[in-house]
Amino acid sequence: MRCNLNLDREKTRIKNLLNKQVRLKVNIGRNKYEYYNGIIEGMYDSVFTVSVNGIIKSFSYADLLTKNVLIKKSI
Repeated sequence: MRCNLNLDREKTRIKNLLNKQVRLKVNIGRNKYEYYNGIIEGMYDSVFTVSVNGIIKSFSYADLLTKNVLIKKSI
């Protein structure tokens, strides 16, 4: 039950950032990170999509819960 509340909170957070410029920090393992600037374009049941320089990347809400993906609103 508690997991659903956290998941709903993350989905609401992404919904508020929909079509806005964001900065992502993606953990790719072994203390390595990739950084992206993009626009959140779509929301689906399990994933959301981000347009980065015309390339669509998808991330799951579970990535947000496990902190493998961190999102900040760009100024």
